[in-house]
Amino acid sequence: MASSIPAPLKEKKALVRRTTPDRSQRVRHIVQAVFVALNAFLGLQFYAWVRYFEHGAAGFYLPRPAGVEGWLPIAGMMNAKFLFVTGQVPLIHPAAMFLFLAFGLMSLLLKKSFCSWLCPVGTFSEYLAKFGRRVFGRTFHLPGALDIPVRGFKYLLLALFVIVIGMMSASSLEEFMATPYGLVADVKMLNFFRDIGSTAAIVIGLLALGSMLVQNFWCRYLCPYGAWMGLLSFLSPAKIRRDADACIDCAKCAHACPSALPVDKLVQIRSVECTACMACVAACPAQDALQFSLAPRKAAKPSERWARRAIGPLTVAGLIAYIFLGFVLYARVTNHWQTTMPKSVYLYLVPHANELTHPGM
Repeated sequence: MASSIPAPLKEKKALVRRTTPDRSQRVRHIVQAVFVALNAFLGLQFYAWVRYFEHGAAGFYLPRPAGVEGWLPIAGMMNAKFLFVTGQVPLIHPAAMFLFLAFGLMSLLLKKSFCSWLCPVGTFSEYLAKFGRRVFGRTFHLPGALDIPVRGFKYLLLALFVIVIGMMSASSLEEFMATPYGLVADVKMLNFFRDIGSTAAIVIGLLALGSMLVQNFWCRYLCPYGAWMGLLSFLSPAKIRRDADACIDCAKCAHACPSALPVDKLVQIRSVECTACMACVAACPAQDALQFSLAPRKAAKPSERWARRAIGPLTVAGLIAYIFLGFVLYARVTNHWQTTMPKSVYLYLVPHANELTHPGM
């Protein structure tokens, strides 16, 4: 019987075995779990804060957790523009801006690592895809002729937000944030899920089903935040790089890539869809054939230069924590983390949050 191993693969057979086990996915899943737990804790604290004011300032009071503003990326973008135009930290929802900038810096340095290492939506999407593979036996990919234009939809959404915010003056941004609607935008976000209607529930259900059938459906096609991260990640010095000399052409990396990128065909992955999840690196059986690394040194041999400049999972996790905690601690130390507002304002606005409409409507 003829061997099923291709000839090129036979010649590189000695290079197949990895000398050390890959820990990237274990480390990444731990980071994901910690961040999901953090978001759950902040969410419960925020819910208790909202209920305190809904009950007329009765009961046990918990401070408002400013970290929930990480779920207000549009406010973060608006406040970031205000900072760059005026040089002043905004008074309303400043945490949204600091988190927006922190997550952007992560993408600038470490590709779209926020999406695959921190984002709770990305985490749930990943596990929905795993559940979908158990239910349907596999996940699917849209054909290229359809996939590329549909992927562009998230960039259209991003462009819409950028154009609208770009046309607003600094004074307009400040005035918008100071409106009753702007002050309780986080409360309205919570109420959307607390009082979810049938139409919204159906849409969320369809998105969940889409994530079961197509991995990272929301992230890949609809998330404008992910589009912003992707554009920043294009400038990142860190990339998935393949050493053609060490590669055994098994294509396991391409099959493992959640973004369906042809990792086995490229020397380095420049695509804005790469999330630095390192799933391709974990799937590669050849030592140092695939690495998440900085640009190689030209004077070194290919088999040595990338390994020396590789960025391991612990380093990625450490840099993410350093950036995240650095921004949060800086904002706290400089007293720019919390929105400072009298309780009397919240006592009136929070119970009536659903009655407040967008100032432009």
